Amino acid sequence: MYPGVTCALHHSNAWELLVATILSAQCTDKRVNEVTPGLFKKYPTIRDFASASQAELAQDIRSTGFFNNKAKSVIGAAKKILSDFGGEVPREMDQLLTVPGAARKTANVVLGTAFGIASGVVVDTHVQRIAQRLDLTKHSDPKKIEQDLMKVIPQDRWILFSHQIIHHGRALCVARKPKCAECKLNAVCYAPDKTADKPA
Repeated sequence: MYPGVTCALHHSNAWELLVATILSAQCTDKRVNEVTPGLFKKYPTIRDFASASQAELAQDIRSTGFFNNKAKSVIGAAKKILSDFGGEVPREMDQLLTVPGAARKTANVVLGTAFGIASGVVVDTHVQRIAQRLDLTKHSDPKKIEQDLMKVIPQDRWILFSHQIIHHGRALCVARKPKCAECKLNAVCYAPDKTADKPA
């Protein structure tokens, strides 16, 4: 259904993707994509972010929500990458997890999308909801969901799979009223909240 999808966050390098992913917490990708062009123009390099005023950066990203915490994370990430990784976003999960603002979901997004490294499966709210609906997991904890998905999805599909599920969650398998009648997975889905609406 979604053969060639990729990350919805606009970026031109791994650092920009890391920033965009940090900003995307509890916020839509659409909103992040409205904020980042001006942000990357104002702070074109990692050094610019590292030396930014936290109060000013917080105002720059205010519309993404949780802006004080996100500003602190982004500045902390810039400083950490400059001091420990020579100004390059690390390509290993263990190293990336030491960067402020980069938990497993963020690290998987950056490694998968920026570097093509399948180190895990991105579990965001869409993946969490749909993995449960499709009986791919019984868990609600993202770490346990990721472990379950890594067991049943071939590793060479991990990166694409999460993009496809996220797309599916936006297009059809929406949280409140899933459009089950339009979904090609309808025949193999036994989710308790399926809708019986006919396609319009």
